[in-house]
Amino acid sequence: MTMKTGMRVPEMQDMPVFLPHTAHWGVFSARMHNGLLEVRPHPGDPDPNHILDNFPTALRHRARIAQPMVRRGWLEHGPGPDGRRGRDEFVPLSWDAALDLLGAELARVRDAHGPGAVFGGSYGWSSAGRFHHAQSQVHRFLNTSLGGYVRSVNSYSSGASSVLLPHILGEYEDLTKGNVSWAQIEAHSDIVLAFGGMALKNSMVAGGSVSQHIERGAMARAHRRGCEFVLVGPLREDLPTEAGAEWLSTVPGTDTALMLALLHTLVLEGLQDQDFLDRCTVGWPVFAQYLLGETDGQPKNAAWAAPICGVAAEAIIALARRLAGRRALIVVAHSLQRAEHGEQPVWMAAVLAAALGQLGLPGGGYAYALGAIAYYGRRANAVPIPTLPQGRNTVRDFIPVARIADMLLHPGTAYRYNGQTRTYPDIKLVYWAGGNPFHHHQDLNRLRRAFAQVDTLVVHELGWTATARHADIVLPCTMSLEREDIGGSSHDPLLVPMHKLAEPFGQARDDYDIFAGLAERLGTQAAFTEGRTSQQWLRHMYRRTQTALADMGLPAPDYDAFWHSEGLTLPQSPDDGGQLRRFRADPVAHKLPTPSGKVEIVSATIAGFGDADCPAHPVWLEPTEPPSAATPLILVANQPATRLHSQLDFGGHSTASKQRGREVASMHPQDAAARGIGQGDIIRLFNPRGACLAAVRITDGVRAGVVQLPTGAWYDPEDPAEEMPMCVHGNPNVLTRDIGTSSLAQGCTGQLTVVQVERFTGNLPPIKAFDPP
Repeated sequence: MTMKTGMRVPEMQDMPVFLPHTAHWGVFSARMHNGLLEVRPHPGDPDPNHILDNFPTALRHRARIAQPMVRRGWLEHGPGPDGRRGRDEFVPLSWDAALDLLGAELARVRDAHGPGAVFGGSYGWSSAGRFHHAQSQVHRFLNTSLGGYVRSVNSYSSGASSVLLPHILGEYEDLTKGNVSWAQIEAHSDIVLAFGGMALKNSMVAGGSVSQHIERGAMARAHRRGCEFVLVGPLREDLPTEAGAEWLSTVPGTDTALMLALLHTLVLEGLQDQDFLDRCTVGWPVFAQYLLGETDGQPKNAAWAAPICGVAAEAIIALARRLAGRRALIVVAHSLQRAEHGEQPVWMAAVLAAALGQLGLPGGGYAYALGAIAYYGRRANAVPIPTLPQGRNTVRDFIPVARIADMLLHPGTAYRYNGQTRTYPDIKLVYWAGGNPFHHHQDLNRLRRAFAQVDTLVVHELGWTATARHADIVLPCTMSLEREDIGGSSHDPLLVPMHKLAEPFGQARDDYDIFAGLAERLGTQAAFTEGRTSQQWLRHMYRRTQTALADMGLPAPDYDAFWHSEGLTLPQSPDDGGQLRRFRADPVAHKLPTPSGKVEIVSATIAGFGDADCPAHPVWLEPTEPPSAATPLILVANQPATRLHSQLDFGGHSTASKQRGREVASMHPQDAAARGIGQGDIIRLFNPRGACLAAVRITDGVRAGVVQLPTGAWYDPEDPAEEMPMCVHGNPNVLTRDIGTSSLAQGCTGQLTVVQVERFTGNLPPIKAFDPP
């Protein structure tokens, strides 16, 4: 298919041929024709991602930033905390003037406070290109020009699991990328129990490039062979129809209780694999005492779990019996651990898989986050892809990524993380390039207060996101269509020459050129650029892959041959089951990289940390903010289907999914009727943290008592001068809680919160999110 939509751009010349390019959501080719961008998905992709449809309209949208801008209050009064961020005017400047100002401010902070007063914010999703990768660019600049920066660790997606899994099971990368593959599920799995599902909207994107979207087809073929898929969660659409899934509708956040009850049934009926537990795990006898109620007087049986989960006890018992003795795969979505006590379901699922004796078997055992992103469940490339070296960071301080507001609001305060007591640094300058914290972060009114505390907030952006609107210095950067790069992923075989398809919007510059100009002003240009232009860097980076291919005796085309091709297919490693497969085969010779060398059902290390909110083994912990009379509904704030995070929310595919310009929330008919809400109405969602408007879709695909509103709508406060303005566009993070999952991981808890919903009857405020300030 050819996508041919968008604004006419008369200053751009037509291209006679389609040129290759790639994005986080898919490889494609494109050309300008009659002033329009035409986009074709990669011909080898069996299931192209329609997020590609956002490109043509986004390319020259009014939301793009055309020239450097400086906030008036910062320009007139200088650096310092300022509550006018987000509602102040901006003053246009020339590039030289803007870079002179910023260079002087960076020098001031470096000399007066040191690099430990700079936070280098970036979330790495701005481009599938390996050179113009904003996270790598900003970190390289801060390392080479300032000596370093305070960094963040972990991610909003996997903040709890990435800290927990190394303690109990093994290396996070191996468990997610080298364990159970889609090919194994097709060939071997009898039953896949998917807690939180495996939604295609998530697996259709990757941190790098995606040449083939295989997940839908793999599930369809497994289902035709006879594999049973069981979806556990409140949203029916979290598995595609091709999986033929049975939907076990559950109360959000209760998965740990359900897993405990499944395991209790297995033990009660003698269906656990005791030999595997004895050979390959530590702590089972202690955990079994908790499971059977010997330590607290409460057996974790089906009758106990039923009212917690909203699932009949008989259904829980029947499901446990279906798992026993079969090639069973337990899948846990990222969503489960993006909530309070998020470590518990991740840990408990591993215990359940171990008790079934399935760990390490092809298509069986435990697959953390399979379906969460496109490079999970695939073979790894056998050669490295090009990457930009980031230099050395001399600053040792860091924060868990989701604790940025805590850091800015409470410098010098102690907090717990992974068994350590750490102290939040005192940040004077935040430099953000790539990513939009007003999408990723929670409790946006609190985040606004946090950003008001710093001396200076610098943002590179292509569009007027809320982050850009809260910045002091805004530097317009190009989008990937406007520059050359090399696209690739560690688990996708196609390396893509990313050709320039359009001229930069307005005065936008590449991040690399912006940083090179700043480095020149700081006297560090040689260290940052190493004397190379962008094109010379691409050639230099490609040489790593070329050399690795040659060392394997494989064809290794030179850069020019690669650049003029449709892409280079890289060799891939075997689908061998990774660390867990080797461990299962010989637990003595191939110990897991855990303290005991085995699966840790009970962790002495975590017990030694002494944190009550993450004890020595998985447990059921009640939520501290359950539904109440004031906030009776559970809000699921999950990932959107029509864009990646908040990227290109102004693109045609994203805006077409909205109703009356607003994001769409889904409600059960029972909840809508009780509130006098009809199909397509505008509703107000609210709780003590804030409020937002959304259009409503009434569907029985959402559990009663649950409302679902995807993230990614650009934050659009009705009156930015208010302390808690209503978002009129539908950003659910005005409602979510900004607390850590536990003292262990301090991960993001943005998936779930509690709200009330009412039909909105006032005058409908206009959407201004895409209008320049």
